[in-house]
Amino acid sequence: MTGTPSASSAPLPRIRLLATGGTIAGAQTDAVARGYHAAAFSIDALVAAVPQLATLARLDVEQVAAIGSQDMDEGVWLQLAARTEAALAQPDIAGIVVTHGTDTMEETAFFLNLVVRSAKPVVLVGAMRPATAISADGPMNLYNAVAVAAHPDTHGRGVLVVANDEIHFAREVAKTNTTQLGTFRATHRGLAGVVNAGRLHLYAPPVRRHTCTSEFSVAGRSELPRVDIVYAYAGMGRELIDAAVAAGARGIVIAGVGDGNLNARALRAAADAAQRGVVIVRSSRTGGGVVERNIEIDDDRHGFVAADELNPQKARVLLMLALTKTPDPRAVQEIFFTY
Repeated sequence: MTGTPSASSAPLPRIRLLATGGTIAGAQTDAVARGYHAAAFSIDALVAAVPQLATLARLDVEQVAAIGSQDMDEGVWLQLAARTEAALAQPDIAGIVVTHGTDTMEETAFFLNLVVRSAKPVVLVGAMRPATAISADGPMNLYNAVAVAAHPDTHGRGVLVVANDEIHFAREVAKTNTTQLGTFRATHRGLAGVVNAGRLHLYAPPVRRHTCTSEFSVAGRSELPRVDIVYAYAGMGRELIDAAVAAGARGIVIAGVGDGNLNARALRAAADAAQRGVVIVRSSRTGGGVVERNIEIDDDRHGFVAADELNPQKARVLLMLALTKTPDPRAVQEIFFTY
């Protein structure tokens, strides 16, 4: 599948642009400094800097937040999901573009992929360089993101992330480098496609449930169940797991070593937490691979959940939503095999 929206006498598609801030709207503190302030520019300023957007779509803009994505939290997620669904419910809105910082973009994208009940495209976009930097990547990323959201062939593919001329599925994408433009990688099933100056080349659709086939909804919710991530390491004790339980976590994701492993002390703490009704999900800190059930740890005996393909941060997103449905680890495991 390839091409740009067809040229005809029909009006251009209408795209809602929801801004949250991030590096794409950032400004350097001075002309030579590496540091910058995120969310320094409004979405109107970003759009004005790319006049070519007017050839792709009619844009409505809305500033939902103005933060660096390190400050993204569940409250903004819920607000963003509500604004996204409200916009997509309008018949004349063809799709959504969300500007977002790259640090937590994969988490926000996966969250929206699970809770937005629409086949219309939702595209997240950011930048690795602030808007005032030499060779800023934000303008082309934004142009490509609008092209992806405006294209009819992106319907039904779930939430997408556009960066560095690549199109990623929300479930598959991960940030893998601190500063390079090619930081985003498809961790398991490859790219959703590529986009070259607004021209799309789309590949196979996603295989897991998402958006309009998802069972999750956050409509009317003011908060989500607390889920913490505990990072495993050589010589780990039980203190961090115990602290998460004491703080009120209803679920804990273990960023385990290797295949989601824990040493004996941490394993005892996790088993104790599971006995108290806290759902324990074993993921991996390695950055790739599948965490399967009952390989080196007896998940059946301990009542644990294997994260399957999800990295710790995405496992946390899915576990929060799963806990809105059920506290039963067996049912949660089926959810992890489904999404």
